[in-house]
Amino acid sequence: MTTSTTAPRTKPADEPRRETGSRSGATLNVFSHAFLALWVILAAGPLVWVALTAFRPSVDILSDPMGWPSSFHWENFTNAWTEANIGQYTLNSLIILAGSLTGTMLLGSMAAYVIARFTFPGNRFVFMLFAGGMMFPVILALVPLFAVMENFGLLDTRPGLMIAYIAYSLPFTVFFLTSFFRTLPTGVQEAAMVDGASHTRTFFQIMLPMAKPGLVSIGIFNFLGQWNQYLLPLLLNNEDEKSYVLPQGLATLAVSQGYRGDWGALFAGLTIAMVPVLVVYAVFQRQVQAGLTAGAIK
Repeated sequence: MTTSTTAPRTKPADEPRRETGSRSGATLNVFSHAFLALWVILAAGPLVWVALTAFRPSVDILSDPMGWPSSFHWENFTNAWTEANIGQYTLNSLIILAGSLTGTMLLGSMAAYVIARFTFPGNRFVFMLFAGGMMFPVILALVPLFAVMENFGLLDTRPGLMIAYIAYSLPFTVFFLTSFFRTLPTGVQEAAMVDGASHTRTFFQIMLPMAKPGLVSIGIFNFLGQWNQYLLPLLLNNEDEKSYVLPQGLATLAVSQGYRGDWGALFAGLTIAMVPVLVVYAVFQRQVQAGLTAGAIK
């Protein structure tokens, strides 16, 4: 009868390291998830609070600001939309934004394409001028901007406000899209030129569709910046209250409703102003992420 002895199993030298690494990874994972949860609460908490408060009567808001609505008072939105003219302010913002955002994207993409894809004397200098525009505080240009708009007869007009929005947004648009156009393949552009396509046709039919992720990303940023713009309308569009854009209207509503004590209508107006921004970002969220990553990777 033969007895066999089994050698005792010895742990590899790297097993303690794996266990230590897994424990440290789990700890780091817990901290990262806790930080993300805290970030969500800090970012989404005020939005949820404003939306819930918009359904509460003013008496309940003053007595218990952080309470939940006992019943939904839809008349707050009706009062904000009609009596506080939020509907008119929203329409004014949409009209101005339609012109300014279109002009910003068209002019910005054309300038960025030329800077990124063509070599000419002063190319670098032109690009640095646009980049320097991002570092120039808008508040320093308010006095000369007012004088220029007054001389051209563009004060308190929608075209004047659109032009100011476009000039305000162009530096960052050109800076962002120039980097994005440089990542696009050169072979496609060269093949189009060999086939006899003009520069205009190459840009609008070939290069511009290829740059769609970047255009969507910068379009969202421009939409947010121009939708929330308050300083330029306050300077250039302050004559007639009916022509106010939404940020101006909300500021007026905050003053008037504060005296009247209709806080429910004020929070309803804030909620109406937030809805377009949230909808636009929810619809184009993937395109924004794709544009940011595509512009960073060549």
